[in-house]
Amino acid sequence: MIAGNRHRKPEHHGEAFETARAELALILHATSQQIEQGKNPAETVRRLLSTLNALRSRLHPDVWQALIPVAQNHPILDYFLEDPLTRWSFTKPRGYSGDAQLLDYIYCDPHVADSVANASEIGTALYSHTKNVPSCIAARERRDLLTRYVDETAARNGSETEVLAIAAGHLREANRSAALAEGRIKRWVALDQDPLSVGLIAREFQGTAVEAVDGSVRTVLARGHKLGKFDLIYASGLYDYLADNVAVKLTKHCMQMLKPGGTFLFANYAEGNPDAGYRETFMDWVLLLRSEADMWNIINASVDRNTVEAQVFFGENRNVLYGLIGKRG
Repeated sequence: MIAGNRHRKPEHHGEAFETARAELALILHATSQQIEQGKNPAETVRRLLSTLNALRSRLHPDVWQALIPVAQNHPILDYFLEDPLTRWSFTKPRGYSGDAQLLDYIYCDPHVADSVANASEIGTALYSHTKNVPSCIAARERRDLLTRYVDETAARNGSETEVLAIAAGHLREANRSAALAEGRIKRWVALDQDPLSVGLIAREFQGTAVEAVDGSVRTVLARGHKLGKFDLIYASGLYDYLADNVAVKLTKHCMQMLKPGGTFLFANYAEGNPDAGYRETFMDWVLLLRSEADMWNIINASVDRNTVEAQVFFGENRNVLYGLIGKRG
């Protein structure tokens, strides 16, 4: 996973950096005034999201990266850390960004209901907005899309259907799968490098077709053949952290692990995400955003297009891109 920016020393980029730092100072000062005046927390964070992203979109990436620790060292950080979603992301209790518990906050999952209920009045108001920013809506849409692909695969292939989820997290999409509930899946392998996630999956899906496996991208690259062959393989939140060369290697291996007629699906947050400015500063969560062309570059470097059916498409709210590769039978 990509390390946070919290401990990175700001680098100076001449006049461009000084100008941007002054602009950021105005944004943070205005936000501080809104907090002191007791403005509605949801409106305060909404305005901050908008102004930070506008600033980010105008700056050279190096200048923006140098600004991130400036924002994170501002006193208003403590205010936004009252939001349970922002706090979990920034403090990283599991030691890395984008963990499965963070997704539970985004999913508004019952497993985090007590934590949300125990938040302060300010934190609850902040969460009412942050859980519904475009990237969070896109994450919930992504979860439901995964469920649909699993169920459609099972409808086509019957009770011998085998599925592999790479970086499975808590596998929340399985909770919504009719095919799993009705016993129409032979094997649903959930691979994750976080022992806490693997343990939770093993407990919650005991007695079902779900198999929790401790492993990472390296596991797939080195020992993927031992996992078997699958009708559907998907990686829903992993490619946001993978450099192109690793993404290509992983895609190639996944294609080799498909049965004839099988499908590989991978997802990536799209360029132009409107809450990236807040996410990278006050949530300390950096993702590798990609364009349609970037997704096609991964596909084209990974497969012979004459042997597959491939497409790239946006999710419903256009904040997540999907690469879908079907292996011809």
